[in-house]
Amino acid sequence: MMILFWLIAALTVAAGLAAVLLRNLVHCALTLSVAFAGLALLFLQLDAQFAGFAQILVYVGAVAILVVFAILLTRSSETPQDGGVFSRTWLAGLVVAAAVFAVIAWAVLASAGGLPHETAVPTVTVMQIGQALMSRYVLPLEIVALLLTAATIGAVIVAMHEKEDAK
Repeated sequence: MMILFWLIAALTVAAGLAAVLLRNLVHCALTLSVAFAGLALLFLQLDAQFAGFAQILVYVGAVAILVVFAILLTRSSETPQDGGVFSRTWLAGLVVAAAVFAVIAWAVLASAGGLPHETAVPTVTVMQIGQALMSRYVLPLEIVALLLTAATIGAVIVAMHEKEDAK
């Protein structure tokens, strides 16, 4: 299981770096989808089924596809010819990423002493969460669905108007 964890972690980190460093926006969006899928696999490996399936449904299934469609609808399909595959500002991105990683690592290490040694394992299952979403929280769920649908339709309309103005 450790080998599988390290393989998935390496794939996720490599896809995240590729999403930041590549120049082609479509390639960046696709590698971002791979990074989201890797995170979902890590959640599933940690027995966090709800978080893993939510990651797949929301990020891989919705956000990543929306990003790809938004890029394809609003940008031209031409790739920039003025350089290599990687962005010119990759060094600045690497420095910012290292700084963020250092702050997060410091926060995790500083808070490790304050955590209790034994915690009770939550007994909430995916079935219980699904039943709560379909009974108690069905109205907020439907409102969010309508809001996301309206935002998607608005993005398509804006993209269509931009295409007409470009002609």
